[in-house]
Amino acid sequence: MAARALNVNVGVLGHIDSGKTALARALSTTGSTAAFDRAPQSRARGITLDLGFSCLRTALPPQLGPGPGELQFTLVDCPGHASLIRTIIGGAQIIDLMMLVIDVTKGMQTQSAECLVIGQIACQKMVVVLNKIDLLPEGKRQSAIEKMTKKMQKTLENTKFCGCPIVAVAAKPGGPEAPESESPLGVSELIEVLKSQAYLPSRDPSGHFLMAVDHCFSIKGQGTVMTGTILSGSVSLGDSVEIPALKVTKKVKSMQMFHTPVTYAMQGDRVGICVTQFDPKLLERGLICTPDSLHTIHAAIISLKKIQYFRGTLQTKAKFHITVGHETVMGRVMFFSPAPADFNEEIQENVFDFEKDYLYQEEYLSKDSVSSEENKENAQAGEVLLPKQQWALLEFEKPVTCPKLCLVIGSKLDTDIHTNTCRLAFHGVLLQGMEDKNYTETFLPKLKVYKLKHKEGQVERVMDDYSVIGRSLFKKETNIQIFVGLKVKLSTGEDGIIDGGFGQSGKFKIRIPDGLKPDTKMLLTAASKKKPKGGKGDMTKEEESSKNDSAQPVTVSLSFKRYVFDTQKKMIQS
Repeated sequence: MAARALNVNVGVLGHIDSGKTALARALSTTGSTAAFDRAPQSRARGITLDLGFSCLRTALPPQLGPGPGELQFTLVDCPGHASLIRTIIGGAQIIDLMMLVIDVTKGMQTQSAECLVIGQIACQKMVVVLNKIDLLPEGKRQSAIEKMTKKMQKTLENTKFCGCPIVAVAAKPGGPEAPESESPLGVSELIEVLKSQAYLPSRDPSGHFLMAVDHCFSIKGQGTVMTGTILSGSVSLGDSVEIPALKVTKKVKSMQMFHTPVTYAMQGDRVGICVTQFDPKLLERGLICTPDSLHTIHAAIISLKKIQYFRGTLQTKAKFHITVGHETVMGRVMFFSPAPADFNEEIQENVFDFEKDYLYQEEYLSKDSVSSEENKENAQAGEVLLPKQQWALLEFEKPVTCPKLCLVIGSKLDTDIHTNTCRLAFHGVLLQGMEDKNYTETFLPKLKVYKLKHKEGQVERVMDDYSVIGRSLFKKETNIQIFVGLKVKLSTGEDGIIDGGFGQSGKFKIRIPDGLKPDTKMLLTAASKKKPKGGKGDMTKEEESSKNDSAQPVTVSLSFKRYVFDTQKKMIQS
């Protein structure tokens, strides 16, 4: 058997009509005929893998090891935009190299920017292809290409692709209607650049088999074929694979990779798997896996980062399109962070600790969001405290099937595609899925996310050296009994404990274990003496303002925390 070709998956991404498909076609035909002196493989009856995927084979470049061998580029032409987000995110784990195709006459467009964002999340290496150079007038072509190259270098300056190769081509000179005899410009140079960028991707055949299926069809007398890319693990002839969406398990009858029958395939390979017959319409795209290895979840905890190009804040309770595994569903988010004292603590990656306490956030904390009081003050002082890591609870509108630790992207796909704005809002890693439908009762109470509550009232009068009466902390109808025993602090410094209600109007009694300070007692006695015997109307404005100046009211503050998912709504003070 011939030596196994080294497979590198190249995502072909770009704005609609930038010429992605023409480029993939030019590369794969150049790749399989002229470059290697052999006719294109005839489309053998059986499994064709050419749906959005084509392949280009070339001799193994020296940096990938000595000796004979072939390097196979699988070109993943990412179709129309809505599916781009879903498809690319689904297969992001296995895109090794990305080609960002730019129409040289238009430069960066909205979707090119979104592709760049996805690339930064999911890819290690990128090549920028300036396509359609045949549309530039010959006399000015070189200077126009140089100008656009400089522009692209500037755009990529602050990304991880800074300094990546930029190649100018015309994949289909004269446009789609031009005769096939027109040969592409710059494509062989592009192939050399791709070879120079190729690296040995890390592939791991161990672990559960998981494959993203992007096409499904049946062959009479043979069975149903699922084509796709293996995201993890490996598969062999005779293995059983589960189709979770259909809740069925099937046996692998035969397999092919680019028209060549194989008996084994592993992570990163593009493969067609033929199994016993089922209706292909039931599974257009989705996941197949080792039986019982995938979970269907109703909610999840993710670690996340905001995407810098997304305009606006990320609000708790907002709804986003959540792409997870190979599905995109609507979901509601709740953001939370470490407790403020732990903001700088190093967090272990890809693990969620249920023993810790977490602070509820009204929105994702970033430099441009200053919602918490503490941050507002710090922002005025010029420093914003931001945690090293933040998390979100995602609650899906319908259950999703996905592996653990998979990539999650939140976007606003309902934003008008023609507005010049990035629709991708955040990306993260799924740390914990909730499989139980009743997760709000069975699972969420384990999640220790708390809100800080702060109430303020006033001391009305002194009863004796060790107790005072307070008001304005509770509403008339509040059951003060549940607050008995909680600690309060007076603005004059004394610590107190709520002892019980006083009368029917929401007033309450505060015990001061260490006794009132003489100054406090004087202040409170002076304040109560200043109260006029008659109604408020008997007091002139001057008297009232002098009263306010001399006797500042003594305030009572009550602080406690309450866990968001505690069914008993207990109030806790440290």
